[in-house]
Amino acid sequence: MMFDAKAFIAEQVGTIRKAVPGKAIIACSGGVDSTTAAVLASRALGDRLLAVYVDTGLMRKDETADVSKTLNELAVQHRILLAADEFFDALRGITDPERKRIIIGNKFIELFEREASPFGAEYLVQGTIAPDWIESGGQLRDRIKTHHNVAGLPERMKLRLCEPLRDLYKDEVRATARALGIRVAERQPFPGPGLAVRIVGEVTPERVAIVREASAIVETEIQAAAASGAMVLPWQYFAVFLPVQTVGVHGDLRVYGHTVAVRAVHSVDGMSATYSKIPHDVLDRISVRITNEVKGVNRVVYDLSNKPPATIEWE
Repeated sequence: MMFDAKAFIAEQVGTIRKAVPGKAIIACSGGVDSTTAAVLASRALGDRLLAVYVDTGLMRKDETADVSKTLNELAVQHRILLAADEFFDALRGITDPERKRIIIGNKFIELFEREASPFGAEYLVQGTIAPDWIESGGQLRDRIKTHHNVAGLPERMKLRLCEPLRDLYKDEVRATARALGIRVAERQPFPGPGLAVRIVGEVTPERVAIVREASAIVETEIQAAAASGAMVLPWQYFAVFLPVQTVGVHGDLRVYGHTVAVRAVHSVDGMSATYSKIPHDVLDRISVRITNEVKGVNRVVYDLSNKPPATIEWE
């Protein structure tokens, strides 16, 4: 049966209103999932909802300003929380991807509970969607990876959860976002833990800066190529920092430099994906720009893996 976005919106506004008799906060990252959930909850709760955007220091380039603009456009009551130092401190020395996700999930809840108290909120609204809890495992399902907003939540969380998008897949969320008039409806997915899971190994400010700039170049070049008709815009496209240094040449000097991987895939709902056949001239521009503009990087590789057997994100 075809998904009816308008019927879903009407149903969920009523459901949220019944499920949340008091005040709530919503974790809003600025992506399509959390923004859609925020608009639904705002329609249901009005000024009883506070959207909290946490700048973890692990976000995309210019993300904080863009999220603030989006929430202002949508008339959603919100607060911007700057917490980069807290996240970097919590992640210091951590290399295991599952530990990263759990630490980030716990830190988010700690901050949300801190913000909920003065607002008087007893509920936490999240933009959890079906692939999040499916991949996080449970019951008879194997855990593919811990999503910070599902299996990464602390057991003793005080806030009660409300997840209006829990049964939707990404294509259905996009349809809902379009029906709500949300500007970021077609924006590519971005992981809740942010750039922390696009850094293989320990997360440091230096590595975040590298992958942030590299990802911005990947996005700019691929979007320009798609707009010119040279290729189809992928479902998701970004850079990954690899904990590998290789020999390179800088001027006449032999140097060790960092390696960045480029990942681009086509998908419908994120449950499976095929790698994008990016034209070689586009890959060439991406590689030249990254090695010229991102300090410390001397090698760029392209990921040719499908999902399965790989996942879309590297961690």
